[in-house]
Amino acid sequence: MGKGTAFGKTILIGDQFVLEEVPAIVSSIPFETEAIVERFEGDGWSLEDNRMEVPGYKEKKKEQQVESINRILEVMEIDVKQTPIKITCGGDLLAGSGVGASAASCVSLARALNEEFNLGYSIEEINHVGWEGEFAYHGVPSGVDNTASTYGGLMVYQVKGEQKRFEKIQLPKPVEVVLGNSGITANTAALDGFIQKEKNQDPELFISRMKTITDQSHEMKQALEAFDLNKVGEIMTENHKILIDMDLSHDILVYLCKLALEKGALGAKVTGGGRGGYMSALTPGKDLQDMVASAIEKEGYKVIRATIG
Repeated sequence: MGKGTAFGKTILIGDQFVLEEVPAIVSSIPFETEAIVERFEGDGWSLEDNRMEVPGYKEKKKEQQVESINRILEVMEIDVKQTPIKITCGGDLLAGSGVGASAASCVSLARALNEEFNLGYSIEEINHVGWEGEFAYHGVPSGVDNTASTYGGLMVYQVKGEQKRFEKIQLPKPVEVVLGNSGITANTAALDGFIQKEKNQDPELFISRMKTITDQSHEMKQALEAFDLNKVGEIMTENHKILIDMDLSHDILVYLCKLALEKGALGAKVTGGGRGGYMSALTPGKDLQDMVASAIEKEGYKVIRATIG
């Protein structure tokens, strides 16, 4: 039996534009998906998915999940006709759009297969397999989700040409955040086409927005390194205004962000691909985190209380 785990994540800025070479600031969150791989008497592979979920998420992602598992098995050169396996998914990461649930499932499966079949993969190779598995969910994945899922921590992630690179950011101490779920399962694979449409409609405006977000990302990195959380929150909120203008947020997410700010959050924005999924609010301190989380829960929405860094 092989076991593997992988983190969920939240992205503070740059979420949707990594493939436009905009730097993203991403953090793992201390919630994980666990995959268990066991050999069994049967044919091919079977799946028992016990992950907690936003209602309907697993059913909507089922075809993509099957395609992802098949791709991972192919990349890792595992012949399940010769060696049938049962895959069991679980863990404490709530499966939903915007928290890296698909990346966590890919990376945890890669680790479980690596252990069961004694493949000796390095962490870089595990990360690559996670990226390969993400094609089924994202079209062309940027690699940001699986990298956060594999390595953990807070980092700047950027794609330049064919090169993917990341740099860890060290904070003096972890910082509390609240992730509020809209209940809307977004189709991340459709995002690339939507971004291309935005680019075609007004190329000059699109380029201007990418420059602004790139500048915001650099400014946020400096603020995090200085532990200026007020500045980090301010940048998050300003960035969300751009995403709203680009129709990359959602009415529910806008409402939840506004509510979080009214309750004292230092900043709030959509996290992940957008158009559904989660919002993230910067809420340093347990008291502020609980105040914001409770306010969102009272409105009937699920929350994740987490830390970054």
